[in-house]
Amino acid sequence: MAELRLDLDVRLPDDLPASLPLVPLRRGVLLPWGVMPLAVGRRRSKAALETGSDYVLVGVQTAPADDPGPQHLLGLATVARVIRKEAPKTGPMRVVVQGIARVRLEDFVRVEPHLEPRFTVLSPAWPDTVEAAAVADMLRSSVREAAEAFGAGAPVQSVMQRVQDNSSLVDAIAAFLDAPHDWKRRVLSTVDPVERAHLVLEQLANAKGILEAQRSIRDRVKNTGREAMLRQQLEAIRQELGDGTDDDLALLRAKLAELELPDKVRESVDRELRRLERLSSQSPERSVAVDWLDRLASLPWGVTGAVDLDLDALEASLDLSHHGLDEVKRQVVEHLAVHKLAGTGRADVLLLVGPPGVGKTSIGEAIAEATGRQLVRIALGGVRDEAELRGHRRTYIGARPGRVIEGLRQAGTSDPILLLDEVDKLGRGWMGDPSAALLEILDPEQNHAFVDRYLEVPFDLSKVLFVATANDPSKVPPALMDRMETLEIAGYTRQEKATIARDHLLARLATNAGLELDDVQITDEAIADAIAGWTREAGVRQLQRVLGKLYRAAAVRRARGHQDGPLRVDVEDLPEHLGRRRFHLQAHEGPARPGIATGLAWTPVGGDVLYVEASTLPGKGQLLLTGQLGEVMKESGRAALTYVLSHGEELGLRDALEHQDVHIHVPAGAVPKDGPSAGVTMFTALASLLSGRAVRPDVAMTGEATLRGRVLPVGGIKAKVLAAHRRGLKTIILPKANAADLEDVPPEARDALEFVLVEEMSEALEAALEPLDEPTLLAGSSPDPATFHAA
Repeated sequence: MAELRLDLDVRLPDDLPASLPLVPLRRGVLLPWGVMPLAVGRRRSKAALETGSDYVLVGVQTAPADDPGPQHLLGLATVARVIRKEAPKTGPMRVVVQGIARVRLEDFVRVEPHLEPRFTVLSPAWPDTVEAAAVADMLRSSVREAAEAFGAGAPVQSVMQRVQDNSSLVDAIAAFLDAPHDWKRRVLSTVDPVERAHLVLEQLANAKGILEAQRSIRDRVKNTGREAMLRQQLEAIRQELGDGTDDDLALLRAKLAELELPDKVRESVDRELRRLERLSSQSPERSVAVDWLDRLASLPWGVTGAVDLDLDALEASLDLSHHGLDEVKRQVVEHLAVHKLAGTGRADVLLLVGPPGVGKTSIGEAIAEATGRQLVRIALGGVRDEAELRGHRRTYIGARPGRVIEGLRQAGTSDPILLLDEVDKLGRGWMGDPSAALLEILDPEQNHAFVDRYLEVPFDLSKVLFVATANDPSKVPPALMDRMETLEIAGYTRQEKATIARDHLLARLATNAGLELDDVQITDEAIADAIAGWTREAGVRQLQRVLGKLYRAAAVRRARGHQDGPLRVDVEDLPEHLGRRRFHLQAHEGPARPGIATGLAWTPVGGDVLYVEASTLPGKGQLLLTGQLGEVMKESGRAALTYVLSHGEELGLRDALEHQDVHIHVPAGAVPKDGPSAGVTMFTALASLLSGRAVRPDVAMTGEATLRGRVLPVGGIKAKVLAAHRRGLKTIILPKANAADLEDVPPEARDALEFVLVEEMSEALEAALEPLDEPTLLAGSSPDPATFHAA
């Protein structure tokens, strides 16, 4: 509470003019009954005081201005008496003013050389109500208590005795309180005296509470030195909060001391501990430092969990969890045998490529079980921020280490198996390229000293066994592919799927349904028919869903109390439980007329059958290509037309086609398609259309062809052959250069198919087209290929 220095007898004179000079205050508020010294240096303010008037208006600026005008002023001001005035030769004029009454500013009679407004005095009387009387009593008692607390009892008592008007008393007390500028502006703007009294009561309560808190702290640390005082204050706060910061820090320090940290890491830890001792407990940096040390202490420095690798146990584990995949299993065993003998090496990263449901993730789980390592799965699908892998810098709010370091912390060892799932689905955004961050993580020449951005100290990743999975290897950047050894899992034959279902899936489905394996008895014929009629996939995920319906049907029977033995399922029972049959043998669109050829395509979810349709229509010699084709397939279509037209006599073209368009379409039109594998199929479809010879219905083909008719090799042969086998095709035309790829095809599919290996398109057309019933060679010369152009 400010010292009381005012004249309690001052009053407004009876002959007060209707307008007075105004002095605007840049900062501060003068309330009625308040005393304020002013240093006046602005032009208009000095001019207002130099008029010689004993009374002036003291206003409040609402907007900053060096030379304020009427628009910069609050609508209420205070009439003040000039108690003292000094005008030195240099520097600002010094005056002391005492507020007398609250006024409302009206129009300005002049603005130069000083501001001079007319005004209306606002002096509402204290209401004569019970509520107002209670507020007045509370105000006087609160003022007495506050005055005693602040040691200003005598001056305040004098004021309260001489100022009998409650409205004036409210202004006097408000003027003496050390309160914020905004609060005093609210008091000046509040004309109602009872409302002003409420504001003063609230401020008195706040001031009294602050004073009591200060006294409480001083009493608890009385008669102690500065250091002891600070320690007692800190201890008092900890007792109130129940905080055990010192104990936690001591435990953290002991935990770090027991770890076998590398020298560089130990230096960083010791430096951070020394800095932590100098930080105040209220410093925000303290929590950041403690969290950083805690994460360092939780990492598995030098902790290993791998057991001596038993290759026989590894083979047994892979055979138990996966049927078939002999080549993949062999490469996994070879890879881990090299890892056992040589430690780390450049081929330490396995990339398992294949469609969904073929068992890529479960191969990683089998390796972890056989090697005794912890398995940590990191899902990379849709990750766009490289900080997810490298970590966030500690300067950011909510910073944390990357997923790799977090995976090691969860595993508790420095040599787990990190399964990087779906590396082909990594995104790329404005926050960086996560695939580029993987380059350092997977490169054995760099990852022995991997630095996470959050930790900022090197951690050895060379003992980690990385296993990555992908559906589409073309989506993986070449630099990243160079750091991995690719193992392709193309899919399973129907016989392999039946064996997988019998040996692996049924027991798992029974457990998931809360049943015993014998509660559902499925014949081998029913499993084979379920595979052929309700699934068409490279893996076994859909098959698992289909067979799961049978066990759920048995669970419903059991839950309803039926005890009539197990649920028996034969071929004729499948529609009852699985619904309408979805696929039929030989269900592919066998070419029924010339111009339709069956091709084979590779997709990220396995091989598939692709149809190419060609037709002619009246036109101007254009080539129309539809079906969401990419640039490679469009170029294959142009090359196919040129080849067929240039070999018109050999192929037996029926029409010269000078006034016709050729339209090539590849269903389904809503699915984007691209790649070189459709070249032979497009050549064959056009040759079939223009020669009138239909394509054999049981033949499918793949390969790229040149303008001269050379057949070039393509990829994905195993997946394409398995797709043809699933669709009931009998003959497959392949590039001769792909003959070695047939060794990867399971014997069941290889023995059921006839393969025609070709080097020239003439050989492919001879094997694919039906014999010409009525040879009608092209009359005259072959049509000029230049007359046809792509639309």
